[in-house]
Amino acid sequence: MDIQAEKGEIIKMILETDSPGIIESIKEIFKKESKKDFWDTMPMHQKDDILLGIKEIEEGETFDYEDFIKKYR
Repeated sequence: MDIQAEKGEIIKMILETDSPGIIESIKEIFKKESKKDFWDTMPMHQKDDILLGIKEIEEGETFDYEDFIKKYR
């Protein structure tokens, strides 16, 4: 069955139901689906930078904050 036929079938079932529980469940599904994780909306170059930073931390490639900031004081 194609997606448009599936949608039509679901719409018909929604219109025929008198169950508030079913309607509320459907609304909750749509609410959950509409919440987007910021990671999914982030440009790939930003994701790459973050992943690189995580990799560097995992490999111990870090600097002590105090040592780093001494250069700029």
